[in-house]
Amino acid sequence: MLKIQNYIDGKLVDAISGASLPNIDPSEGRAYSMVPDSDAKDVELAVQAAKEAFLTWSIMPAEKRSAVLSRIADFIERDIQELARAESIDNGKTLSLALSLDIPRAASNIRFYATGALHFSSEAHITGNEAVNYTLRVPTGVVGCISPWNLPLYLFTWKIAPALAAGCTVVAKPSELTPMTAYLFSKLCVEAGLPPGVLNIVNGLGGKAGQAIIEHPEIVSISFTGGTVTGKKIAATAAPMLKKLSLELGGKNPNIIFADCDLKKAINTSIQSSFLNQGEICLCGSRILVERSIYEQFLNEFVLEVKKLRVGDPLEQDIQVGALVSEAHMNKVLGYIELAQNEGGVIRCGGKRAKISGRCEDGYFVQPTVITDLDYKCRTNQEEIFGPVVTVAPFDSEEQAVAMANSTTYGLAATIWTENLSRAHRIAAQVKSGIIWINCWLFRDLRTPFGGMKQSGVGREGGWDAMKFFTEAKNVCIKI
Repeated sequence: MLKIQNYIDGKLVDAISGASLPNIDPSEGRAYSMVPDSDAKDVELAVQAAKEAFLTWSIMPAEKRSAVLSRIADFIERDIQELARAESIDNGKTLSLALSLDIPRAASNIRFYATGALHFSSEAHITGNEAVNYTLRVPTGVVGCISPWNLPLYLFTWKIAPALAAGCTVVAKPSELTPMTAYLFSKLCVEAGLPPGVLNIVNGLGGKAGQAIIEHPEIVSISFTGGTVTGKKIAATAAPMLKKLSLELGGKNPNIIFADCDLKKAINTSIQSSFLNQGEICLCGSRILVERSIYEQFLNEFVLEVKKLRVGDPLEQDIQVGALVSEAHMNKVLGYIELAQNEGGVIRCGGKRAKISGRCEDGYFVQPTVITDLDYKCRTNQEEIFGPVVTVAPFDSEEQAVAMANSTTYGLAATIWTENLSRAHRIAAQVKSGIIWINCWLFRDLRTPFGGMKQSGVGREGGWDAMKFFTEAKNVCIKI
């Protein structure tokens, strides 16, 4: 059985304890590799390596840091087939999605910040005839980056790339559920000549390895993507230590569809925004709100298209919905479907575990599910499910649509469908979400700020926001 290792001080090593955890292929429901069960001792080794590396990496010319990162991006693109297959097996997502989205975006993340390091600038101010003030931005030090299981390499690189570009050194922990591509990535770092200790990857459980990263006094900043409950626990530990925090948390995103929309486009894109990656994307639109005059037409056509989605072996061509990441998560999603029925919801399609023949007969598959007739304040419409489950409800006015959209404790993303430009601006200004898409979904420009309001997170990632997070501003005043 394949044995994954940690990446510490430029070397691939086992956990100090020698302990390991089974890594499950969710499409088959069985272990296919072992991942280190690291603890505070492994984190300590990583921190010391990162501290030593910071002395040189932080003052290395940006051109040299950029060159190393660019080589890593080149190697990701070179190995796209291997990485995509590994991502599909490890996570349960379809191979086609890993090839078209996850791995290309991982390379783009690295390359974007490799070039960003060359263009990072600061301000200068002439203070009358007496002084010149200028601002330096210096790397914060050793930082902790903890990434989730849903887009493993995509979000792993989204965190470490700006940190490394800014001159920080990193102790990173991928999810214990999906560690494979981070392990393969570490080999690319060695090949690309990334200096030892600049990036350290410690595998293991959140309660052990993750907590040790958060608690370590010499890790000055924490960047975390994951669930809101975990984010609150991280904040409770890190905030009293005055660590810088970037928390990208959960979402319960509304998809608001007005009667004047391009209906065909709204339906086709809503299929994507509801069920891409089995609905395991924090940006998925899990609450579809439809103006009443087109509600029945939208619902009928939407359900018809959902029923056509092909669920099955994620390694096969033309499969659109793969396996959920774990048995526990599958049971959570099925539990919410049961809850929805208890709350009076009507299952329009799906609603059950999907049975797949062949090698995937024991895999963790759930049918794409559409639910109606629920109150917008019920638990099903308020809590993040993070699976192939979407609710559809009618609204009668702009005011009602906004009230329904803003009714949850989350505020990550929203999609608005209308051909009325004034309405688009008006609703976008009123919906409490950090990201608003109008007549599209998941259209990303890496220069823009990414993050949520309310319990969807703290801070912003992306573009200069990420570079600023991993640096500290220092004012220098020179008296003339």
